[in-house]
Amino acid sequence: MVQPQRLISTFTDLCLINSPARREAAIADHLQSALEALGLRCVRDRAGDVVGGTTGNLIATLPGTLPDRPMIFLAAHMDTVEPTEGITIIRDGDWIKTDGTTILGADDRAGIAPILEALRVVQEQNLQHGGIQAVFTVCEEIGLLGAKALDRSLIEASFGFVLDSGPPVGSVVTSAPTQDSFNVRIIGRPAHAGAEPEKGISAIQAAARAIDRMRLGRIDPETTANVGVIQGGDATNIICAEVQLRAEARSRDPRKLEVQVQDMVDAFNEAAGHYGATAEIDIHHQYDAYNIAVDAPNVALALRAAERMGLPTRTRSVGGGSDANVFNSIGMAACVLGTGMTDVHTHDERIDVRDLVATAEWVVAIIKEAASS
Repeated sequence: MVQPQRLISTFTDLCLINSPARREAAIADHLQSALEALGLRCVRDRAGDVVGGTTGNLIATLPGTLPDRPMIFLAAHMDTVEPTEGITIIRDGDWIKTDGTTILGADDRAGIAPILEALRVVQEQNLQHGGIQAVFTVCEEIGLLGAKALDRSLIEASFGFVLDSGPPVGSVVTSAPTQDSFNVRIIGRPAHAGAEPEKGISAIQAAARAIDRMRLGRIDPETTANVGVIQGGDATNIICAEVQLRAEARSRDPRKLEVQVQDMVDAFNEAAGHYGATAEIDIHHQYDAYNIAVDAPNVALALRAAERMGLPTRTRSVGGGSDANVFNSIGMAACVLGTGMTDVHTHDERIDVRDLVATAEWVVAIIKEAASS
């Protein structure tokens, strides 16, 4: 029922639309036109105003032919990381990739294209179904900002599925971490590095001591931490008076995150105090963790649909966040489905067309399973 060539064309057409975060209007227009042609009612919320972007989240609704069946939502995000400007897409056997000068944008075109194809199949085959909502968000790649600004009143669905993870197709993400981020300023005192170094307090030296004493990387199976950005200094002949750092900590166990965050705060403060510097630390909570039972309605439904297709099925945990973290925190029960996106956020990003087709077939199977439940 899924038409592979049409699906591939949909996917590549979407990849050719440049849509970094806060500039998703072109892809939103493209999707709305396609969805309205299929008979879905489309509306955009005001998330664009909240995030300072060119459009809001796009929510499209297809009323059910079986009104007593649960309404589900299918979600993916419209933005990509950069660069995608001037993208050249090539086919290498079963793989779709770029010429290596840009990313592909399979994250998250590998979610959007199968949703569109599944909706086309539903309409073409006159499949009986419960209500379906397609939710396409903005600004996922810069902190899940679109999901955080989503107009919850527009979502009628009982539960749903976020297509935003890598292979294997047939796997369901049921656990993802909570994340806190840090903005840190280490403030020392400037002095001439050759003439009077004793009068200075090096913010770089304090920052180095703090980082050296932190537990970073893989802390345990559920917890990670990283210092990703450090900036400071003006010249080699000046004792550096200020360093700015950006860091993060994640864990699928909120109690472990608390401990890790406090350890990092203590390391910054101890190192600053050791050299007579000061540390200004701002901590921002990015999103909450979720842990979903295997018998939750959406997880069980997705696994049954995959089993009927003969896909290898399993649940898994991940170390990254997605719109599902936000959705679950605002009462939109959501699990994440594995798609074919591979090596995302790199110039080696690619997708196997067999995975792309299998994902679309899985979405159709989920819609059928929801109609029969």
